[in-house]
Amino acid sequence: MGKRRRVDERKAAKSGRSRRHLVLGGVAVAALGGGAMAVYTVFGAGAAAEDGSADAKAVKSGPLSAAEVRTAATTFLTAWQKGTVAKAAAATDDSAAATTALTGFTKDAHIKDVTLTRGKRSGDTVPFTVKGTVSFKGTEKPLTYKSALTVVRAEKDGEPVVGWQPSVVHPELAEGDRLVTGEAGTPPVKALDRDGGELTTKTYPSLGSVLDGLREKYGKKAGGKAGVELRIVRADPKDSAKSSKSGNATDSANSTKSTKEKAADKTLLELSKGTPGEVRTTLSPSLQAAAEEKVAATKRASVVVMRPSTGEILAAANSSSFNVAFQGSLAPGSTMKIVSSALLIDKGLASANKGHPCPKFSSYGGWKFQNDDKFEIKGGTFKASFARSCNTAFISQAKKLDDDSLTQEAQQVFGLGLNNWAIGVSSFDGAVPVQSDAPMAASLIGQGGVRMNPLNMASVVSTAKTGVFKQPYLVPPSVDDRTLATASRPMSATVRAQLRELLQYTAAAGTAAEAMSGLGPDYGAKTGSAEVDGQKEPNGWFTAWKGDLASAGVVQQGGHGSESAGPIVAALLKAGSGG
Repeated sequence: MGKRRRVDERKAAKSGRSRRHLVLGGVAVAALGGGAMAVYTVFGAGAAAEDGSADAKAVKSGPLSAAEVRTAATTFLTAWQKGTVAKAAAATDDSAAATTALTGFTKDAHIKDVTLTRGKRSGDTVPFTVKGTVSFKGTEKPLTYKSALTVVRAEKDGEPVVGWQPSVVHPELAEGDRLVTGEAGTPPVKALDRDGGELTTKTYPSLGSVLDGLREKYGKKAGGKAGVELRIVRADPKDSAKSSKSGNATDSANSTKSTKEKAADKTLLELSKGTPGEVRTTLSPSLQAAAEEKVAATKRASVVVMRPSTGEILAAANSSSFNVAFQGSLAPGSTMKIVSSALLIDKGLASANKGHPCPKFSSYGGWKFQNDDKFEIKGGTFKASFARSCNTAFISQAKKLDDDSLTQEAQQVFGLGLNNWAIGVSSFDGAVPVQSDAPMAASLIGQGGVRMNPLNMASVVSTAKTGVFKQPYLVPPSVDDRTLATASRPMSATVRAQLRELLQYTAAAGTAAEAMSGLGPDYGAKTGSAEVDGQKEPNGWFTAWKGDLASAGVVQQGGHGSESAGPIVAALLKAGSGG
């Protein structure tokens, strides 16, 4: 997608004065006194008289010295190791939250004999190793992991303290999460691929969150028996929403979790094994392996492969730990033009082989939009504009649309943005909010408030190919008698025929031609790139079909989708079709 022109608005206890020694994790540590420099802001007599204080205290400010960082970290870690929770919590900038977490570390997680070994400081951050024993009803197992803390200045007096975050206790803890040891909330499951083979993270590294989600949803239904384990019990998103001070989503380069469902709890250590039940998925072992290989070779890549005729998900892989493929929430860039094209054709505002404007620039709602490299197509058709990914061909039609036109098309024909998909694990179903003015126009080219992930865009190209929305699913609905989402109205035969023509032409002679070379003739594709504030390079998108396979992928900060996500998607379509 080309660039739009607009202006964005952007945004532990006091150091000892004498030398003393502490034993931390079996290592003697010198807590250094004087000699470390600190900067003070001193309130004079006038300020003291003004606030009625007899003695105005100096408040430290400025960068932390190495000695201050080491001393604050040592104070906190020593107190935690000794089990003096009150003292450890007092060495942080949020004693109440720290008290709750550190108390739970002992009472809820049942971790004893703790040894904390401080690592080498890096600026204001201090890594450390946690070693202990998890003990529950006569069963014990050793526990070891690494964490880190950051030292900050306390607001009230500027003294160095630990900046409290749940991740200090364990790096995978988020706000509201808890460490708990006991009988597992859900029994384990043995997840199977479509051929009956077992799915494990050893074979398929990026399926970790998927397997956690399958256990969360099907552990009890599959007939397994719970074991005893140390696990992270995730916060309820409803509670998080209540405590949040801001109700607005941020336009972030990072993927964001859907708050539709509670995130799956995570097992950290098994003290005794449970008996797993079995749940079969729709994943293809060969395609999943190929997807894992492709994303592993590219930073921040995610991809999904599905079957348009049924909605079965055949593969899903991510090169990061977060499941962007199912739960990502990212601007889809020009791949959204599939939905926008269906809208324009539906409204009689465009037709594949009729003339359509594609100027260098087009303005709407106070924003000036342009095409990549400011190209224009003189006397061209809508098909030519779609294949070249002309932004202004869509922006120029915004004035003829209602604010909710794109939202209605996305929801009613493509099944997006209704929060009713039931794929078998937690997923984000896309968002196409009603907007006005410039953001509404930007939504037509996959920017504005539109948010998607590879699963959503694989579904979009599948719907364009078949003309019917089939909700994607990972676990067959017959397993738990759940109801799959449907579209409220069918795609017209005219729209379907023209969308297929647009996508086929783009795969043969447009921006997707190089990636899709040799995969025709029953194919179609659309490229995209989405700008994200704060990123030098846009996110690269690509979605395509070949025969009865559809795939979509994104490479964050990948640049043009044809060059980043395109080769990944095309390779999987080729592998899945035996070509």
